[in-house]
Order: sequence, then C-alpha cells, then structure tokens
Amino acid sequence: MELRLYDTLTREKRVFTPIDPARVRMYVCGPTVYDFAHIGNARPVIVFDVLFRLLRHLYPGEGRVTYVRNVTDVDDKINARAAERGVSIRDLTEETYRNFKQDVDALGCLAPTVEPRATEYVSNPDARVDMIRLIERLIANKNAYVAEGHVLFSVSTMPDYGKLSKRSLDEMVAGARVEVAPYKTNPMDFVLWKPSPPELPGWDSPWGRGRPGWHIECSAMSAALLGETFDIHGGGIDLVFPHHENEIAQSRCAFHTPVMANYWMHNGFLQVEGEKMSKSLGNFVTIHELLKDWPGETVRFTMLQTHYRQPINWTVAGLREAQKNLDHWYALTADVQPGYLCADALDALLDDLNTPKVFAALHELRGEAAKGAKPAAACLKASAQLTGLLQMPGAAWAAFRPASLVIDEAKVGNLINARNAARKAKNFKESDRIRDELAAMGVVLKDSKEGTTWEIAR
Repeated sequence: MELRLYDTLTREKRVFTPIDPARVRMYVCGPTVYDFAHIGNARPVIVFDVLFRLLRHLYPGEGRVTYVRNVTDVDDKINARAAERGVSIRDLTEETYRNFKQDVDALGCLAPTVEPRATEYVSNPDARVDMIRLIERLIANKNAYVAEGHVLFSVSTMPDYGKLSKRSLDEMVAGARVEVAPYKTNPMDFVLWKPSPPELPGWDSPWGRGRPGWHIECSAMSAALLGETFDIHGGGIDLVFPHHENEIAQSRCAFHTPVMANYWMHNGFLQVEGEKMSKSLGNFVTIHELLKDWPGETVRFTMLQTHYRQPINWTVAGLREAQKNLDHWYALTADVQPGYLCADALDALLDDLNTPKVFAALHELRGEAAKGAKPAAACLKASAQLTGLLQMPGAAWAAFRPASLVIDEAKVGNLINARNAARKAKNFKESDRIRDELAAMGVVLKDSKEGTTWEIAR
C-alpha cells in the first residue's frame, strides 16, 4: 500500500516515505486561543485528524506516529482581547483552550500526541531547542540582526525565500502589507523578538525583556519535539505566506538543513452559503454555535464531502444531507461489529485523502447493506470509522437530536415555498405572515442570490 500526498512545495503528489518508519512525525499549526474557533478553523483539525488515523493504520504500534499540534498562547490578539474583556491573559487563554478542546472532541477528533503551548518554549532549558536559543543561532549565523530592542530575520540571507508560495522577493514587497519600521534593513524582514511593556507578557532575553514573534514559535516547537527535519507539516492554505514561508526560512537557516519538512500539506478555503465568511455579512459561524444545532459527526461528514485541497461551500443544505446519510448508516450498522476495511475506500484515502471517493465507495456498501448483506454493513462500519465516523453506539446516535433535527423539515420547506410564491406575487403581507410563523417555530430565514436557506434561532 502506497500513500501519496500532495506537496505544496513541489506542487505534485508524491509517494510518502517517512524519514524513520519507526517514528512518523507530523506537525500542524493549531489555534491562537483568544476566542471561539470558527468553522473554517475546524477544517484543518478534521483533515489532519483523518491523516493521523490513516498513518496510525499504516504504521501500527505504540508511539510510531507522533502528531504535534501547537497552541499559540502568546499573541497580540490575545493581549487585545484580554484587555477588551477585562480579564487576565492567563484566564483568557485557559478558557479559550478548554472551549477549543471541547469543540474538537465533539467533532470526533483524536487528541494529538503532543499539544505544546508557545509559552512553554520561549525559554526552556529542558527542551532540545527553545525560541530564545533558536534566535541566538540565527544571529550567530548572520541570518538575523538586532535593532532597537527587536530581532529581525534578514530575508536577503535566504536565497530561495518564497519557494513555498512561489513568489519572488520583489513580488512579495509589492503585494504584501508589511510593517514599515525605520529599524528594518529590508521591508520584508520579519520580527523574531520584540520588546514588551510591563503590562504585557514578557521574558528576559539577551535583547531585553520581550516576547517572540509568531513565526519563530512553530520553528522552535517543531524542532524541539520532532527534530530539525521531520515528515509532514500541515495547516490551512492561508498560512502558506507568510507563516510557513517564514518558518522554513528560520528553520533551514538555523539548522543548515535543505528542508524543514519533507511534505507540506494545506487545506483549501471555506465559504458560507457561497460567500466569504465575515462578521459584517452575518455569516460568521463558530464550531461552538454549530454544535448546538448539529451533531459533531454531521459537521465532520459535511466537511469531508469535499476534497481537502478544494474550496468548500458550507451550507445548511449540506448539513441536512449529511445528517440523513449518517442516520441511514447508523441504522444499517447498529447490530454489527466492524469488519474488513473496504479496499476501494482505503485506496481512495491513500490517494491524497480523497474523501469524496471514500464516500462514493461507502454509499455502494450502504446499498448492499440495505438489501440485508451483513458483511457489507460490517465493512461500511469499519471503513467509516477510519475517517472518524460511526463512532457512537447506534442507540446513542438515535437519541441525540438537537433542535435543528426535531423541527419538521418538510413543513418548513412547504412554508418557504409558499413565502417565495407570495413574494413573487408581491403579496408582501402574506410573505411577512409566513416569515413570522416560521420565526415562531424557531426558524430564521436567510435570503441570498442562491435562494432561501434556514437555520435554528440561537
């Protein structure tokens, strides 16, 4: 069995060959803990959980797969949110991390092997490397310089800077929003260390009391826990530049290695009902809010129906369809034990996590199981569980029904059709009456160019 993964750096699918088959190593950028994670944040969590499960299947045995997902708990957004709420930074990060853990647990995600916090690796003599020592290396190697209490990485010292994002330095300078500062040698030079006033988190360093820049955190934590070069580095497509580009520059220059990770994987963007998610458009959805209306596996199923590298359009209709499929799968597999994995489903996963193709194979098994074929039902259960689905006992699944699933969907659909007809006839009094009737049922309508969708009022 050969696993093939798409590598963002080389822009091709490559056979996965671990550096050490006895210890497969993967690092994924995790949350910045200042607020509830939104549904876009759920995508990499779910995608790389599927990869973690697959790697554990391919490399069985205790400790053979190490999955590190960091927690950024020192950041300017955290400082600003703590001040806005009038709480301590520690209290904010602890609360937000607990919320994140509860949310991703509900999505059926396994706990990573290690979840390091950035604050634990700013200065850590017990670790293989920490941020301060890593910055000292870069200064000694003449890849970084000190200016007015800041330490900055000198991008001109990295000959192939921009290779991951496929941009030249001139293109990046022209197109990027960079911090203009008189102490910078080059506008694209980025911060490794910056001064901290007394009211903000800070650590003593050779350059004065301060705190790390964002990019150095992941370079230090991955090196400390996985080594100077490891197998897979993952995250959302929005992290390719500047975050992952800067990680590569720091790590390669500090350790004099040809690569930081052998495979770079990135999931695509997410839209909500055909539009970019934003608070101003009123379509900003957190995982926490979504889980009030839908089971975590329904969210997971919906996410995996689109290949991870493709953009995904998140819709209520997609959630409803996922729910119906899962209801049927649970009913068909309630009285069977997991059987053999479906070869077609496993082959699809091995082909760069092709989950839409996995689901196509599982739908075929569903058809056979619906005709009474118990081996097909057992195969369906085992194969779905490899993607993190069908994890609950059938009775528990049937008993769990949030408000969104209790409402009579057929009645809602009929009322929406009647309202649309009234609006077309310019009978606005009737359309408003129907809208109010739906509101009384706890249904909120959303009209867009794509049509009318609905959700449960929170």
